[in-house]
Order: sequence, then C-alpha cells, then structure tokens
Amino acid sequence: MTNEELLLERLKAIEERLEGVARVEKQLEAIAGPWETLTDLGKDLSILMPPATRRLTEELAEVEIGFQAEDLFTLLKRFLPALKYLTWSLEQLENLIDWWADMEPVLKITVPKMIDQLDDLEQHRVFAMFGKIFSVEMLKFMERLSEVALSARLDEAKAVGPVGLLWQMRSPECRQGLGVLVELTRALSKMQPQATAAT
Repeated sequence: MTNEELLLERLKAIEERLEGVARVEKQLEAIAGPWETLTDLGKDLSILMPPATRRLTEELAEVEIGFQAEDLFTLLKRFLPALKYLTWSLEQLENLIDWWADMEPVLKITVPKMIDQLDDLEQHRVFAMFGKIFSVEMLKFMERLSEVALSARLDEAKAVGPVGLLWQMRSPECRQGLGVLVELTRALSKMQPQATAAT
C-alpha cells in the first residue's frame, strides 16, 4: 500500500470520527435545550418561592386563628346523619327523572291534542259565551248592590253601641242583612292566597 493510500485511509477515518462528534454535538444540543428551559424555570421558581411561601404562611396563620379542629368534628357530626336525607333526595330525583322519561312521550301526544281541543272550543265561541255569562252575572250583582246602597237611609243613621246593636237585631231585616254580610265575608276569604290562608 502506497503512502498516498495510507494517507487517504487516515483522512477517511478522521472524517468519520468528526461526523460522529458532530452527531454527538447535535444530540447534546437536543438535550441541552429542554435542560436550559428547566434551569430557567428553576431560577424563576427560586425567585418566586420565598414570597409565595411567606404569603401562604400568613394565610394559614389567619385561618388558624378562626379555625379549631373541634369545629371540623362538629361539622362532620352534623353532616354524617344528614347523609340519609341526601341519599333520599337523590333517590327521589332519580324517580322524578324516570317519571319524566315515562311521561314525556305521553305529553308529546296529549298536549297537542289538548291545544287542538281548546282551539276548537275557542272557534265555537265557548269561552266568549262563558265570559259573557260571567259579565252579565257581575252586572246583575253590581246593579243589586247599587240598589241596596241607594235604598239605605244613610241620613237617618244613628250611633249604635253594643246594647243598641242587640236591640236592633230584633228586626228580621237586620238579621237578614247580617246573614248576607257573613256570607260576603266568607266569600271574600277565598280571595286570600292559599299559602297565607293555611297559616
């Protein structure tokens, strides 16, 4: 083998080694990038940690002043017996959801039919007829009420005490009027909301 061939082989081996070094450098660069990012993150955290730790310590000190372990146990003792009510409520909610799932197809069928029937009644003027009957009855009632008010002799009214009231109750007209007043009072009680009337 000549000197030139030996020189070429050595040069080729050196080039291969240089290519290997270049590959290793590229791999190191790929590893070094995330490492530099982690290093920067560590530096940032090292700057932020002392104030955050101090703030957390202050907040925990404030909580410690208003919080005692006994409070937590008291809360647990009150919460655990109430779990059965929570379980019952969830079961009822499941039942309601099941009921709605069963009723929804039925309602989808019946509600349009009910709307059609109400529309049919409206077209036949049933609601208008009921409204007219009610208005006629109200007009008759108001006419009778106005007649009663006009027939009362208010200019002859005198002051009456308890004894005088008992004396006037001998009259059949007064007893009849008192009966009408009682019936009107009973009817007026129906105007009160149901929740208030129950209390």
